[in-house]
Amino acid sequence: MAFHDIRFPANLSFGSVGGPERRTEIVTLANGFEERNTPWVHSRRRYDAGLGLRSLSDLETLVAFFEARMGQLHGFRWKDWGDYSSAIGGHDVSAMDQDIAIGDGETVEFPLCKIYRSGPASYSRPITKPVAGSVRVALGGDSVREGVDWAIDGPAGVITFNAPPEAGVVISAGYEFDVPVRFDTDRIQISIANFRAGEVPNVPVIEVRQ
Repeated sequence: MAFHDIRFPANLSFGSVGGPERRTEIVTLANGFEERNTPWVHSRRRYDAGLGLRSLSDLETLVAFFEARMGQLHGFRWKDWGDYSSAIGGHDVSAMDQDIAIGDGETVEFPLCKIYRSGPASYSRPITKPVAGSVRVALGGDSVREGVDWAIDGPAGVITFNAPPEAGVVISAGYEFDVPVRFDTDRIQISIANFRAGEVPNVPVIEVRQ
């Protein structure tokens, strides 16, 4: 198994259905109360790649992409049109979008993350597939330059500074990102007659841990 650093055609993922999935184990006690736990620290996303198909040309593109990935064997990038940017509300990416760490004067490597907040609770999602050329970084609110002050490991989503940020300095970043996924089936069943009538094949896609 390998990861192919190629994005599923974005025009085909547009219109797809999917989103985050959690796993919660619920035990109902004799007194009617519940105990709830989860073995997952991070959510996992699922999508249906079939819903973005609109023409026979799209269908041919899907089959070619599926065959080149050898079904479930190789992973690839997926653009989640509902959640692909560090910015909020459709705004342009900014170096101040997400506070990803605080400098300690020693550490030079910092993984990208996206924070989801609701009330007093929050969740930090690791971002491992930033889009090339989209990453912006700031130290204490001042933008710093890629290739001069820092570099990005694109496949891993890790920023490396040439010199460790000073202790207490807020490190922030902005970026667009893809989701690492694989097909969740080794078979695509297609009926051209049904496709022309408006029925599309079911092509499940699932996030892979990186």
